[in-house]
Amino acid sequence: MIEHDKMHHKAKGETESIVKIKSEEEETFKIKKTTLWQGLSAVLGVLLAVSIFTGGFGYGNGSEGSVAVREPVAAQPSAPSPTPTVDVQIGDAPALGDENAPVTLIEFSDFQCPFCGRHFSQTHSQIKQQYIDTGKVRFVYKHFPLDSIHPQATPAALASECAREQGKFWEYHDLIFQNQQSLGDASYKQWASQLSLDTNKFNGCYDSQKYIERVRSDLQQGTDAGVRGTPGFLLNGVAISGAQPFDVFQQAIEAALSG
Repeated sequence: MIEHDKMHHKAKGETESIVKIKSEEEETFKIKKTTLWQGLSAVLGVLLAVSIFTGGFGYGNGSEGSVAVREPVAAQPSAPSPTPTVDVQIGDAPALGDENAPVTLIEFSDFQCPFCGRHFSQTHSQIKQQYIDTGKVRFVYKHFPLDSIHPQATPAALASECAREQGKFWEYHDLIFQNQQSLGDASYKQWASQLSLDTNKFNGCYDSQKYIERVRSDLQQGTDAGVRGTPGFLLNGVAISGAQPFDVFQQAIEAALSG
């Protein structure tokens, strides 16, 4: 009987030990699981913070200009700096203002770029009124079509060159930016008629892509000058990137005039 009690007590003790060990394992598992969830929560918190500050899981994009997809990092809009300066040949590019003006402002632009449209509607007219029309600034237009994101950029550029062939580049330039939501073959030909161009001549010019090499040459020239997005400007060789407000151009022009 005593031996039986001893055996019963031993079995009970072993059972309690097993239960205790199991309990400790369960507690350890609970602790590990809690620690795991705390770690995951911390990681998710960090990712959420990154998302908020970058506008999504990835790199934030500049808000003032369209950037060529081929570039891995978007160039942020920047006001002009004293150096470096870039020498770009104007050649026979469309130009407004006195060719002997002390300041030359070259724009590399994309007709489908919304930021170029914003520059046209909000800033270009002020620059023209205060500086181009008064003989202080010569304004030069160069094509910089970002075809990978703006499929109508090159066709619109070709159409503008066909209008230029008949002496109506700037009128056509304005029509394109005023109707950016209607870009397409039919519109280009309709606008030629609207400007009283010789439509047969215009259509033949446009359909044959007569000025494709001119457009490509402008694009290469801008790329060589360091332009990475639109609109991009060179003011007496100094870069201004993006659809900056008028006062940025004003300050840069005044500095160039007084310098």
